[in-house]
Amino acid sequence: MMAAGKSGSLKMLEPCKPPPTKRSRKERTRGKSSGTTNTTEPMEQHIWKDFPEDLYEAVIARLPIATFFRFRTVCRKWNSLLDSESFSQHCAEVPQATPWFYTITHENVNSGAMYDPSLKKWHHPTISSLPTKLIVLPVASAGGLVCFLDIGNRNFYVCNPLNQSFKELPARSVKVWSRVAVGMTLNGSSTSEGYKILWVGCDGEYEVYDSVRNSWIRPGIMPSSVKLPLSLNFRSQAVSIDDTLYFMRSDPEGIVSYDMVTGIWKQFIIPTPLHLTDHTLAECGGRIMLVGLLTKNAATCVCIWELQKMTLLWKEVDRMPNIWCLEFYGKHVRMTCLGNKGLLMLSLRSRQMNRLVTYNVSSREWLKVPGCVVPHGRKRQWIACGTAFYPCLTAFSLTIRFITVGCKLSRPTCF
Repeated sequence: MMAAGKSGSLKMLEPCKPPPTKRSRKERTRGKSSGTTNTTEPMEQHIWKDFPEDLYEAVIARLPIATFFRFRTVCRKWNSLLDSESFSQHCAEVPQATPWFYTITHENVNSGAMYDPSLKKWHHPTISSLPTKLIVLPVASAGGLVCFLDIGNRNFYVCNPLNQSFKELPARSVKVWSRVAVGMTLNGSSTSEGYKILWVGCDGEYEVYDSVRNSWIRPGIMPSSVKLPLSLNFRSQAVSIDDTLYFMRSDPEGIVSYDMVTGIWKQFIIPTPLHLTDHTLAECGGRIMLVGLLTKNAATCVCIWELQKMTLLWKEVDRMPNIWCLEFYGKHVRMTCLGNKGLLMLSLRSRQMNRLVTYNVSSREWLKVPGCVVPHGRKRQWIACGTAFYPCLTAFSLTIRFITVGCKLSRPTCF
């Protein structure tokens, strides 16, 4: 087509084009994926064949846990990395990951559920070595290991839920049938140097298990400065700072501590904030924290306190957002704190609701947790109890880590 412009010159007009058609989402996705494929460069074999072997382990040690277990299926050599001393050293150089949570649900008391906060994903491990005829509950953790105690307060077990390392501890020399509080610490920076487990009863009886000796020892008796009975708060797990364990008690209200190196007990009288229920101890960066339900009239809120070392008084530092607390109004809410290592998981429940939230003590961030649903199930599970643990691929329940009698090192079924 020819058209005359204002200057009298002729101008060529382009033929009319139909309007662009809207592509489907599937076509757009296919176009993006094909574009990505074209930009990917092939790996040069003559370059990668000389890649240093120790760098392989350094890279793999920094992979997410679930990715690592998928990589183990590549070849036998990668599958045997958990037995490698050099790989263990690389793992020790990696900064400590965000703690995971090992929990027990009301409907499945003989199987656990692990929550990974970084991926916001639940895993369902199968620890075949744990007794199936008894109900065993997670009561403490240290260095990637989780300590279990059967519901009859008789036998202790130590396990790494990731690599399936398992050990049943020897029988205790003192037969205690009442409830006990349990704490766990490492002898050094990792489980290869051993670990200790302390149990203490309300009557003042206590024992310490030393993994290096593989035996229970009775260091002494409770000093007279500590008032008996202890009236321990069994809803609150022990918190550990360096080599010292801290337990919450009542009558008088406060904290008792035990130094696993010196064997010294101490008592601190600290009044609990008013109108507080379901309170439990927590720890972050060497600071002792308190979390509990503050109820007044029909209003309920989750509050966080920090212990002031100079005055030995609790100071409120944060509380759950008000818009979340409105859901609790007029309800009889109960709370369980799962884990106390800088990242808290709180199970809040009543007849009308069931909520899981996490609280980061350092960043003061509240996040909702997706419901825990068993594989091939639909019903959301109620969390009964649990503990936080730092995921560590190379933590073994045996002090001499290359003795694997009783340890199952196959890939966990949850991954």
